[in-house]
Amino acid sequence: MALQGPEELGEQVEEPEDLDDQDASSISPAEEITLPPGPGGDEEPEEALLLPWDRFSTWLHCICVVGFDLELGQAVEVIYPHHSKLSEKEKTSICYLSFPDSNSGCLGDTQFCFRFRQGSNRKSSLGCFLENTDRDAPPCLKRDQGHYYGYVYFRQVRDKSLKRGYFQKSLVLISKLPYVTFFHSLLKIMAPEYFEKQEPCLEAACNDIDRWPTPHPGRILTLPIMGVVIKVRIPTCYDKPGTSQLVQSAQTDSQVSIVLPTIHEVDLFRCFYPVFFHIQMLWELVLLGEALVVMAPSPAESSDTVLALVSCISPLRYCSDFRPYFTIHDSEFKEYTTRTQAPPSVILGVTNPFFAKTLQHWPHIIRIGDMKQAGEMAKQMKVKKLKNLKTLDSKPGVYTAYKPYLNKDEEIIKQLQKGVQQKRPSPAQNAILRRYFLELTQSFIIPLERYVASLMPLQKSISPWKAPPQLRPFIQQDFMKTLEKAGPQLTSRLKGDWIGLYRHFLKSPNFDGWFRNRRREMTQKLEALHLEALCEEDLQERVQKHSEVETVDLVLKLKDKLSQAEREQLPVRPGTVAKLRAHIEAVILSLPEDLQGILHKPSTP
Repeated sequence: MALQGPEELGEQVEEPEDLDDQDASSISPAEEITLPPGPGGDEEPEEALLLPWDRFSTWLHCICVVGFDLELGQAVEVIYPHHSKLSEKEKTSICYLSFPDSNSGCLGDTQFCFRFRQGSNRKSSLGCFLENTDRDAPPCLKRDQGHYYGYVYFRQVRDKSLKRGYFQKSLVLISKLPYVTFFHSLLKIMAPEYFEKQEPCLEAACNDIDRWPTPHPGRILTLPIMGVVIKVRIPTCYDKPGTSQLVQSAQTDSQVSIVLPTIHEVDLFRCFYPVFFHIQMLWELVLLGEALVVMAPSPAESSDTVLALVSCISPLRYCSDFRPYFTIHDSEFKEYTTRTQAPPSVILGVTNPFFAKTLQHWPHIIRIGDMKQAGEMAKQMKVKKLKNLKTLDSKPGVYTAYKPYLNKDEEIIKQLQKGVQQKRPSPAQNAILRRYFLELTQSFIIPLERYVASLMPLQKSISPWKAPPQLRPFIQQDFMKTLEKAGPQLTSRLKGDWIGLYRHFLKSPNFDGWFRNRRREMTQKLEALHLEALCEEDLQERVQKHSEVETVDLVLKLKDKLSQAEREQLPVRPGTVAKLRAHIEAVILSLPEDLQGILHKPSTP
């Protein structure tokens, strides 16, 4: 049986080399779907069955307003929709994470994001529907099962009429979706309106969102909100990595106010600029799931940097915990700062000076200065020893004793430096850096893809009347042998200890998550091939050679296969499930009437 991994990866099992160049015959869903006029195109049949607030729930869990009370401190003042459920622990997390630390001195408007553990294991009534929309999403854009994201728009302005002398309030979107760019853009529209018109405006926004089409990967969606129309496309796992597929639709876009080229990507160059001499080492640390802390002057810089780190190994999913903004009030504070055991595999973003002392024992610390100075030339900085990090006021840089496995790539540093000197636009610098990380990750993962694909049994070994064959086990020594002829040297110019890097990676949470997904996906592929082989059999002829008891047993087994195919959404050819259903019906009708009545009854779960 497949191990239950957190999510599926989208690449095809038989074509691991396809990470870079897609087969000419494969069509991206962006090209495949022709959208009729109207918001988001035609409704899928299951979308027509959605109840009030179901559409809202596919995008957001709720919207919170967090204010500051002199008696209570931070407090959740409003939750929309009013029926939304949050535990007391979740409300406390949202309260503390929605305000910058007092030392950040964030006057005016500030946007950032945080991530916190889901307090209770509540199950959505939309479970099956959400799985369906999630299936085609890239690994990094699937719903977060155990955590919520909080997207914050915080306003702090002087107000002499208030005792503290300041107005302080945050509008917070709580969601399972990691669409950071999209939700920040949404808040830029909603928050200023809310601060001016208050609650009626929130109610109107929630009603707008509840009329949106669901966030289905591959579809171009037009999303009206408070008189503005946002146009987005959610990527799919079939898109060629590194490309944006927001196709301009044929109809006039006169109604569209904002077109977002990406829903989730942060500006990598701006985030890594203070430490860009060390980008390759940071890529290794993230790939290996090392404990990392980012110390920044504000939650905006802290959260952006953590999200940039997590995304630098894309299309590989970062499988450990990460907290874009983490405070001393966090419920995991003790767990993550204890000195009695090694730091966990997690990336933390912090702004409180207290952490400089509390996390001194952490092996890798990134100190980020003010990113507003990104126009100036970054100075060449050596990696600093951890003992030199005394306070949060220490100079920007990377504090670690880590020795990278790969030799430094001077080419990318020169290319980015040249861009700064020539005042190359920031989006172009960002594209160069994103492409660099993508090619580095692909060079690393292709040999693993190729080896794992070789563990798949041959199709001719699948017999309809025997259980599907098992995948062969992953044997580290066998994989290492393949690197000699088919290693990363085929696609990367970088030299260094690739073997050592793979050895370390195979012990990491990122490998464990990746392999579980691969294994589950390939096991489902075997189950699908087995189902297709069954459909090609002449079941009537087989039934004639067997007793009634054996025929009933066959029907029950076929019904199990059918429910598995529907439950797990097995990747079968179109029409296979309908064909199997027809086969089952034909076999039942060949039995005596009393048995037909029993077998036609729906099976209890």
